[in-house]
Amino acid sequence: MFAPIPDLADARILISNDDGIQAPGIKVLEKVARSLCKDVWVVAPETEQSAAGHSLTIRRPLRVRQVSRRRYGVDGTPTDSVLLGVNHVLRDNKPTLVLSGVNRGGNLGEDVTYSGTVAAAMEATILGLPAIAFSQYYGPDHPVRWSTAEHWAPEIIRRVTSVGWGRNVLINVNFPDVAADKVTGIEVTCQGKRKIGDKLEERLDPRGEPYIWVGAQRAEDRSVKGTDIEAVARGAVSVTPLCVDLTDHETMTTLAGVFSGM
Repeated sequence: MFAPIPDLADARILISNDDGIQAPGIKVLEKVARSLCKDVWVVAPETEQSAAGHSLTIRRPLRVRQVSRRRYGVDGTPTDSVLLGVNHVLRDNKPTLVLSGVNRGGNLGEDVTYSGTVAAAMEATILGLPAIAFSQYYGPDHPVRWSTAEHWAPEIIRRVTSVGWGRNVLINVNFPDVAADKVTGIEVTCQGKRKIGDKLEERLDPRGEPYIWVGAQRAEDRSVKGTDIEAVARGAVSVTPLCVDLTDHETMTTLAGVFSGM
């Protein structure tokens, strides 16, 4: 188990994301973190890395650029950024807690397998550090409601870190697309089903050559109670524990019977 953090004022927090170090969401999360403690560091991708998943750069060198005091940009993925943040920038005094986000857009259902935001938290978990990923869901008809994330994130961080959680687990938080004072509550949820990329756009480039653009259309079921998708659609903040250990133990038992005696 990750030990509870009884007093966040004494913590050292590392922040990363997948939208890039200049993204508005990471600035929101920095503000949130600095309201909780003074020792806040940012190590994040130089440019947007959305849908990078848990990819690690191994075929070329990585460069770390100091942007300002306690803020560093990495010319790589969210995974690269957390790895270098923990084992290079903060190698002599490692963080107590890693926060990722706030992502522009939800990371619900199967989004978590593609998400660089979740991957940054996953990398921290693998490195033995507690981590929380944050995403702000939004619709197409108005600006992103960053104030909702800013209002609710501090309390979520305080409550989650007060109890601790399993060492193979990261916490995935999604804020709904409603004003902060319209949030219906905070709910612990399971991962729903929502598949990105079902719509493929086939087009021709200026030279007449065909290409395919993966669309954003998702097939999702907002009616399944207890899921992150249903909670966020209803105006609640969803808090979902995700396990890094992908082993399915029930199937393991079944297969053990199939191969026994061989």
